[in-house]
Amino acid sequence: MRPFIRMLTPVLLLLMAVTLSGCGEQFIVLDPKGPIGESQKDLIYLSTILCAVIIVPVLILTAIIVWRYRDKKGSTAKYRPNWEHSTKLEVVWWSIPIVIIIALAAVTVNYTYKLEPSKPIASEKEAITIQVTSLDWKWLFKYPDENIATINYVKIPEDVPVRFQLTSDTAMNSFWVPQLGGQIYSMSGMAMTLFLQADEQGSYFGTGANFTGKDFAQMTFKVDATTEEDYNAWVQEVKNTAPALTMEGFEKLTEPSTSETQLFSSFPEGLFDKIVTQYVEEGSAGGHHHGAAAEDSETDTASAKDANDDADSTDMDHEHMNHEGH
Repeated sequence: MRPFIRMLTPVLLLLMAVTLSGCGEQFIVLDPKGPIGESQKDLIYLSTILCAVIIVPVLILTAIIVWRYRDKKGSTAKYRPNWEHSTKLEVVWWSIPIVIIIALAAVTVNYTYKLEPSKPIASEKEAITIQVTSLDWKWLFKYPDENIATINYVKIPEDVPVRFQLTSDTAMNSFWVPQLGGQIYSMSGMAMTLFLQADEQGSYFGTGANFTGKDFAQMTFKVDATTEEDYNAWVQEVKNTAPALTMEGFEKLTEPSTSETQLFSSFPEGLFDKIVTQYVEEGSAGGHHHGAAAEDSETDTASAKDANDDADSTDMDHEHMNHEGH
């Protein structure tokens, strides 16, 4: 009886750990509310099943072997001191894991390309853009098309793709809305791109998933998904009632501190690009853009090149006129 209890103890401890881990909160990662989160949940299930095909039989066989071949009086186990090889067993315990690993690799590669963060979500509706900046210890969200900004709060229309552009003012952080999709890093000098979408109306938990100092646990935000009518009405309300975010106000926000939800009716033009390139030396290349954000970078570069060409052409004309005047 005692050996049985000793074998059962680890199983009971594991069950207790799983049960207690669910106290007070749901497994929200497994309750997705958008296409990206749904695909990632499928990947979690597939990976778990493929791994369980190996792990579960191994655990069961381990328990059986320990029990069957334990040292005890009157044991009926066959004594074979010279046994060292079994072709059948070798084929089984090598071929099955190899097949599982190949299947797991194929699934992972497929989902890696399918869930590329900067890949636009197929939709008949045009995506909205939200520029995200991680600060110490708060999140700044800017809506460039609507020219409004918020602190620790996001509002989006349901069934509409959202193109998040992410950077950091200081330390690297990780942007994560578990029910909408996996996390992506926000890094200083980088402009990352992440597409997400909410298929249902509701309020979703968002957080920073990196340790960034004493108040990193306060870097949470709320994402409200509403109808497009409610979203447009909210934008107009913010424009009409909220104060403007000035550069002085932004500098204040960059100071390490926590913050409640704040709304701003406008923000300084080009603020996101200034944050991305704040550590770039004059005359060097700008900050790095990832994914769809690179399109904006290429457009800006082409515009700058055209402007430089026009300036060079103007200078040559002036030089030619001065030469004729002499």
